[in-house]
Amino acid sequence: MLTRAQIGTEIKASLYLAIPLATAQFAQSATGFVDTIMTGMLGSEALAAGGLGANLFTFLMMLAIAVITAVSPLAAKAHGAGASQQVAWVVRQGLWLAVLFALPLMVIVWQGTPLLLALGQKPETVALTQTYLDAIAWGYLPALGFAALRSFVSAVSQPRSVMVIVVCGTAVNIVGNYVLMFGKLGFPALGLAGIGWASAASFWIMFFALAGYILWQPTLRHYQVFRQLQRFDGKTLRSLLVVGIPIGCMIGVEAGLFMITTVLMGQLGTIPLAAHQIALQSAAVSFNIPLGISFATTIRVGQLWGQHDFSGTRLAGYVGIGLGSVAMAITAGLFWFAPRFVVDLYLDLNDPANAAVIPLAEALLGVAAVFQLADGIQVNAAGALRGLQDTRIPLVIAIAAYWGMGLASGYFLSRSLGLGGVGLWWGLALGLTFAAIVLTFRFHQQVQKAQRLAEQ
Repeated sequence: MLTRAQIGTEIKASLYLAIPLATAQFAQSATGFVDTIMTGMLGSEALAAGGLGANLFTFLMMLAIAVITAVSPLAAKAHGAGASQQVAWVVRQGLWLAVLFALPLMVIVWQGTPLLLALGQKPETVALTQTYLDAIAWGYLPALGFAALRSFVSAVSQPRSVMVIVVCGTAVNIVGNYVLMFGKLGFPALGLAGIGWASAASFWIMFFALAGYILWQPTLRHYQVFRQLQRFDGKTLRSLLVVGIPIGCMIGVEAGLFMITTVLMGQLGTIPLAAHQIALQSAAVSFNIPLGISFATTIRVGQLWGQHDFSGTRLAGYVGIGLGSVAMAITAGLFWFAPRFVVDLYLDLNDPANAAVIPLAEALLGVAAVFQLADGIQVNAAGALRGLQDTRIPLVIAIAAYWGMGLASGYFLSRSLGLGGVGLWWGLALGLTFAAIVLTFRFHQQVQKAQRLAEQ
């Protein structure tokens, strides 16, 4: 039977990791928001081209980062078991993985024009987009390398450096945008390409800052992760891929759900699409908080799993799920009780042209309140399972929940029952709720199974 003291200790340990990781995740997501605003200073054409390029670059980067974050559960388990040499091997192979992913991704975006044209984008927009992609492509290698190092320092419970570096890197990116866009401080005015170069530079600065911190900080220097980097360990690399590829696929499955929902919203007309974008952007911003908490949940579960502390492992998972729920309950309350305040951030409420969008956006935010609670639970249940290195079955669950339950029920409610955009969003809520229930049950089941095997 767990005592109140044990629960309190675990909550403190989780928050020690979760607060800086959630802050870093929120700051990193703010970069895209600020980039969009600053791109708008260059005009609507640049805004369209920049948004197109940023979506392509970010989508590919997030898939690769999702795979590389397998460093986190593997390193956390080794750290929990006191196997410092194994921690170092995992990180080194994570850096190898960053290189192996970065090179082909750079080639893909450098050759992005044929792909974007094939997707029906306007040639003049694509030409401008390519100037942005040519620049920001140089950021893939440091961004993926930073993800590997971030997973390492977090796995050994040193996450505050990540928070400080990401916040500073975001500030550098904003200043760099202004300088390179408009040609300040003696630099040429590069326009949209300047935003790409500023982002790439900020990625390199963050990577070298974190690498330098690891070499300077005694606890982290002890692991000697930069020694023998030339040694390629196929076995460890395979372990990273076995855990990481399903994580990347899960991210792709979820992103695909929202992409198709957006397309279906567009088929309903401009007003539903505009309302959808308001609700979706609001939900996306708030999602970064439980996502950051889920990183901490993965680490705490992995550390205790490595110690064969099954009771502690279970507690860490449920504490993470609880913290994610509490964080999302706050934003759910905002969406439910003050939707007009949220809509006011995007639209002029007094403009008659927005009269049709406002009530629909408020209705979608009401559904988003339910959506938020389910999302906070499911992302942390998935994080707890990653701590157990259990990623393949959760991928199957995600496909069934997001595409089977979520998309199918949303389409039925929208078209067959005539609920329109609200029906599509209720489908999202149902899919995420299903995922939350099944993934949480899966975590409980896996810990019980491991404990029974250990006792035999």
